Amino acid sequence: MEALKQGTDVLFILLGAVMVLAMHAGFAFLELGTVRKKNQVNALVKILVDFSVSTVAYFLVGYAVAYGTSFLVGAEQLVARNGYDLVKFFFLLTFAAAIPAIISGGIAERARFGPQLAATAVIVGLVYPLFEGVAWNQRFGIQAWIKDLTGAEFHDFAGSIVVHAVGGWLALPAVLLLGARSNRYRKDGAISAHPPSNIPFLALGAWVLTVGWFGFNVMSAQTIDKVSGLVAVNSLMAMVGGTLAALAAGRNDPGFVHNGPLAGLVAVCAGSDLMHPLGALVVGAGAGGIFVVMFTLTQNRWKIDDVLGVWPLHGLCGLWGGVAAGIFGLQALGGLGGVNLGAQLLGSAMGVLWALAAGFATYGAIKAISGLRLSAEEEHEGADLAIHRIGSTPEREVNW
Repeated sequence: MEALKQGTDVLFILLGAVMVLAMHAGFAFLELGTVRKKNQVNALVKILVDFSVSTVAYFLVGYAVAYGTSFLVGAEQLVARNGYDLVKFFFLLTFAAAIPAIISGGIAERARFGPQLAATAVIVGLVYPLFEGVAWNQRFGIQAWIKDLTGAEFHDFAGSIVVHAVGGWLALPAVLLLGARSNRYRKDGAISAHPPSNIPFLALGAWVLTVGWFGFNVMSAQTIDKVSGLVAVNSLMAMVGGTLAALAAGRNDPGFVHNGPLAGLVAVCAGSDLMHPLGALVVGAGAGGIFVVMFTLTQNRWKIDDVLGVWPLHGLCGLWGGVAAGIFGLQALGGLGGVNLGAQLLGSAMGVLWALAAGFATYGAIKAISGLRLSAEEEHEGADLAIHRIGSTPEREVNW
């Protein structure tokens, strides 16, 4: 029976890893559909290569930083317990690799390829695992300190803060250090619109992410005996809440509508195992509204050229989700309890400050050493031709 249980757990978490791996296709198509046509190939290549660099960095360094487990041992030791630890690494890798995929959307259309890969290695090998270990593996005694101070540990079931807020707040310094795309904001105050290049691809990316998210959230239980139908239903309700709120606040704009479910799912990750479904609906709706309002502010008033709105979507909605777990997870609001608003505020703030500081340090150093941005000529030509020497529809380009 123990061998059967171990084998079932391996299959369970492997299915979760495959579902979250598929989400990276969603990241790729969401970016492809949003950027201008001359940068579509680059969007696809970046996500795949970033994932590959992330795998090497997390296998050699990052997983050991977070969990103290090294894979630099014999294969006989690696397959102990039916290889569960290896598959767990695969599952958690897909979370870690989401960080550069998130950042990719913010810096699209003007970032150099090589320096971004260097940043990916640093972030997935060191920056992300340090906070991951604190939140999910009791590293450095910080969770014990938070519990002594507030009465409860910081709770983040599936990564509203650990993955999404950290990714979004890492992206913000990169976006600021890069600066806006050429001619996006003109000297006379006019704003040059860069509408999504392909709404069907954008929608496809959103749908792939949405479906994969149920592996992201539900399989965060990591073993079959801990799986919870509450997590699945709360994810569903938050997704719906985010969609409807973005529809209303965004006045039927398809870009907002298809990012709405993602905002809701980002926010519900932290407390999806605790909230009542109606609480999850409210959390998701709040996130959908946050995304629309803050995306509009950052793009039009603050003139921060975050191409896919990853700071509002992941950074701010993730922060909202971390705090919301301490509100809607309370028994007084229909939740299961065991959380504390003070602990959620403290843990969430720590994640944001760590990501912000690490983002400025990492991207600032790379900018000083090698530069982050394409030349003006390369940006005008487009990343597809400047970096990859081929466009998304080469036959049409030849005919022209």
